[in-house]
Amino acid sequence: MKIENAATRETQYQRSIDLLKERGLTPLGLMTNQAWQDDPKHLLFTLSRYKFVAKMFAGAKNVLEVGCADAFGTRIVVQTVERLTATDFDPVFVEDVVRRMDPQWAFECRQHDLLQGPFPGHYDAAYALDVIEHIQPKDEVNFTGNIAKSLSAHGALILGCPTIHSQAHASPQSKTGHVNCKDDAGMRSLLARFFHNVFVFSMNDEVVHTGFGPMAHYIFGLGCGRKET
Repeated sequence: MKIENAATRETQYQRSIDLLKERGLTPLGLMTNQAWQDDPKHLLFTLSRYKFVAKMFAGAKNVLEVGCADAFGTRIVVQTVERLTATDFDPVFVEDVVRRMDPQWAFECRQHDLLQGPFPGHYDAAYALDVIEHIQPKDEVNFTGNIAKSLSAHGALILGCPTIHSQAHASPQSKTGHVNCKDDAGMRSLLARFFHNVFVFSMNDEVVHTGFGPMAHYIFGLGCGRKET
C-alpha cells in the first residue's frame, strides 16, 4: 500500500496524508539537515532562539534578519510579524532558501554583507542569531552599526550568540569560526554604543532566563531606541 493512499486510524491525523498528497514532504534546509543528522537536539535549541525573537517582535511591521543561513527557523518569526526580509552574505544559503520558499510562508531573501554597508530600507526591528560570534572583534562595531543604520529611530535589535563561557564545552565543529563569543558585559557594551536601552538575557538549552551569566550557554542582547551616530 502506498502511504499516499492510506487512511489513518484516527481521523484527526488524516491531514498529514492529505498534505503529503497535495504538497509532498517539506525539505529541511542545508544547515538544518546537517543538524538533524549530526545532533538532533540542536535543532530544538535553534528553533527556541527564533521563538524568543518572535515573541519579542510580535506585531512588528517590518523586520530584518541578518545572517539567516538556511532560514529554517525564520518561519517562526514570520508567524508574528507583518513583513520580514532575510539576508545572508553567502549566496549558497540564499539560493537554498529561495529554492525551498513556501508561498504560504513567503518572505524576501537577499544576499548582503553587513560589513560592506547597511541593508537598504527602514526597519522597526532586526535580529541576528549566531552571527556576531563569527565577526572579528575589530569589525563588530562596523557590523552592528550598519544594522542600526537600517533601523527607524525607535527600532530594536536582537543579537544572539553562544557565551564565551560555553566554549569549553562546545564541539570542535561548533567552535569553528567562533572568534567573538560574548559575555553579559561584552554584549551590553556593544549594543550600548548604538541604543539607549539594552537588555540582556541568558539561555540554557531552550530556556531563557535572567540567571547568573557565567553559567549561561547562550546570550541575547536586546537594544532599543537607536542613538544618533
